[in-house]
Parts: sequence; structure tokens; C-alpha cells
Amino acid sequence: MENHGIKRGIVIKDDWPGYSMDLFTYPEHYHEDIESVYIPHGVIMDRIERLAHHIMDDIEDQNLVALCVLKGGYKFCSDLVEFITAFGRNSNKYLETRVEFIRLKSYLNDQSTEDLHIIGSRDLSFLRGKNVLIVEAIIDTGKTMKTLLKHVETFQPKMVKAAGLLVKRVPNMAEGLTDYVGFEIPNRFVVGYALDYNEYFRDLNHICVISETGKMKYKI
Repeated sequence: MENHGIKRGIVIKDDWPGYSMDLFTYPEHYHEDIESVYIPHGVIMDRIERLAHHIMDDIEDQNLVALCVLKGGYKFCSDLVEFITAFGRNSNKYLETRVEFIRLKSYLNDQSTEDLHIIGSRDLSFLRGKNVLIVEAIIDTGKTMKTLLKHVETFQPKMVKAAGLLVKRVPNMAEGLTDYVGFEIPNRFVVGYALDYNEYFRDLNHICVISETGKMKYKI
């Protein structure tokens, strides 16, 4: 993971408009709510497979606790762990992977708030002495990840790394928080592949750009 290009993941440029919706299948009730398919499902899966290779190479011990950040991270975590497990079955190195879940809330509509709420149990004492991989769907300013990393460190794990499927280029973007990056994207609000807008759009397979119509329809 020393190569800077690998560290940043696949970099999507600011002027990338995405693909026309007509090229893909998606739930028809979202027809007016999405501008474009930003990252197709097949590309997402190929990139996650590559991240799984990097993780297998980096973790020297035979155990890993994947701490999945709900709700947006559940598909990313599930597919990532599935690739890790499959690689282990077909190689001489098997990484025993345990999945645990933590739920955070820091968004209202399409804006990140200052307040981070850890929902559910805050006791992560089972992480003591373990190799921990925090699995998060999307990272922008890094405030959420910084807070979570500090919280996890208090339980004295052996090692902590972080995997982010998407990292946004935003003002005051946090550098160096994420060890494994799927895609670096512009500061656009995206949905799908379990990423939501007020609990809608999680059922999209692709990562898509929400339209202004969609934002108004599902605003709270």
C-alpha cells in the first residue's frame, strides 16, 4: 500500500458526468430521482476484489475483525469479507474474519452535521488485542472516521486499519485516515449500493448521483 496511486484508489475527475441511466437497469420508481449512474455495480465489485487482495497481503496474523459501519457500509463489508473468504479457500493463507457492527449517524438530508451519534452498544471491549478493519462506505471531511478511530483505540486493539469504498474530495479533506480506498470522488452526493438519502436508494445496485427532484421528494 505504499504506492500513492494505490493509496488514493481509482480517482474520478471533477468533470465526470456519469453514465446515462438508459444504459442500466434500476428500480423504475427512481426514474426521475437520479441524474446518472456514477459507478456501475460491476466496477464496484472488481475494485472491492482488489482491495481484498491488498488486505490479505497486509494482515500477517490469521485473524481479523471487520467492524462494519451501518447502515451504508453493509454491502461493502459483506462483499469485501466474501472476497477475503474466497481467496483464503483458494490459497495457503486463510484469514479468519469476524464481522461486528456499529451504527453511526451524522447526516441530515445531504449535509454532514457536527454531531456524531454512536447508536447501540458503545462497548467494543471484544476488540482488545485484535486486528481491526473499520469498513466504511463513504468518507468526506473525516470527522466521523477520526472520532470512530479514537473510540476504537480506547479498547486497545492490536492493530487498526480503515477501508473506505468512497473518499470525497472536499475542503479540509482529511488525509491518511483510510488505508484502503476504493474510489476517490468529487464532492457530489451519491446514493445506491446501500448509500442512502434519508433511508431511500439503498436498494440501488449502482452508485448514482441523486437529482434535485430526488432530494426534494425525500427531504425531511
